[in-house]
Amino acid sequence: MRIKRTIALAATAAAALSLGAAIPAAAATPTVDSGIPSYQEFASSTYRDIDGGYVVNGDELVSGQGELHAFYDRLVGSDSLTDGLIVNTVNGVDDKWSAAQVGNLTYCVSTKFGARHDDIVAAMESGAALWESASSAIDFVYVSSADGNCTTRNKSVLFSVEPVQTSQYIARAFFPSTPDRQMNVLVDDSIWSSGSWTPTNILGHELGHTLGFRHEHTRPESGTCFEDNNWRPLTPYDSSSIMHYPQCNGTSDDLSMTSTDRAGVVALYGN
Repeated sequence: MRIKRTIALAATAAAALSLGAAIPAAAATPTVDSGIPSYQEFASSTYRDIDGGYVVNGDELVSGQGELHAFYDRLVGSDSLTDGLIVNTVNGVDDKWSAAQVGNLTYCVSTKFGARHDDIVAAMESGAALWESASSAIDFVYVSSADGNCTTRNKSVLFSVEPVQTSQYIARAFFPSTPDRQMNVLVDDSIWSSGSWTPTNILGHELGHTLGFRHEHTRPESGTCFEDNNWRPLTPYDSSSIMHYPQCNGTSDDLSMTSTDRAGVVALYGN
């Protein structure tokens, strides 16, 4: 892929399995003949989700126009860093939950999943268990009584898990800094037909984002799929990380969690 297509690909993120695109390293500040799209072109080609947010980097949520413009500015102006798991940062501060919050991450699973409702419940519980087994500080709490009114407006839970029909991704989540109105995990039916990517590991990947973890492949060691520099390393680079897209020079084809992932969780949230 040509560098001049970096921004458009970061926005649309259309990959074979729809969890994320293989995005080449970002260009430096664009020149007149660079072919890099203007912000207006970038914004118009970026997928806008059902709740008004923008989906970038495959399955990451940008809340609104202001944040999308900031994302664009960082992308065209960033140079790849030369310095396992990495945490998102906002204005240089780790994007993470407090000790009290991370021990009570309540969620519901919408009954709109219909016949697949119990399957999503099971996949969420097993995906959450990947992180909970790494750190006793983390506890995802399923609140089944909220399932019948499972939306971001339901204040009895921190976030909702809802079905979506889209070809843009298999599932997408949020970061701890995301506004309350967009704190949801959206799941497409393609989660049941994603080859070696099991529903447990796909939702485990998404729940990694909800804990503040970024895509591992934005690190320079990946050699492709650079996103931005708004992260802090917690471990050495891990090409097999659950947060590393296989199509971005990853060495695991099933999104399974690694020992390095678990070490990163402990580094951020403790044992």
